[in-house]
Amino acid sequence: MSGNLIELNDNNFSEITRAGVVLIDFWAPWCGPCRAQTPILEAMAPQVAGKAVLAKINVDEQPALATQFNVRSIPTLLILRDGNVVKQLVGLQQAPKLLSEIESA
Repeated sequence: MSGNLIELNDNNFSEITRAGVVLIDFWAPWCGPCRAQTPILEAMAPQVAGKAVLAKINVDEQPALATQFNVRSIPTLLILRDGNVVKQLVGLQQAPKLLSEIESA
């Protein structure tokens, strides 16, 4: 995974999501659309630097976080502002849509 994307887990989730805008990609390595989402996020990272944090949560390794946000299918992308969910997107998302959603958050 690129250094531009933060891997969230139970230990760092609260600290990273408590302030500002965070886009979280709930994914798993066996999920084809999830694997296609990662390069889109990596390409977006320079465009959102200073505006938002891009993060990923592996649902196989962090099932409690997936359950907390009621993730039922992947990829699911959540946009949080100051720790609160402001948008949920399910399925493979393209950069223009995600950039627009980050701007509106």
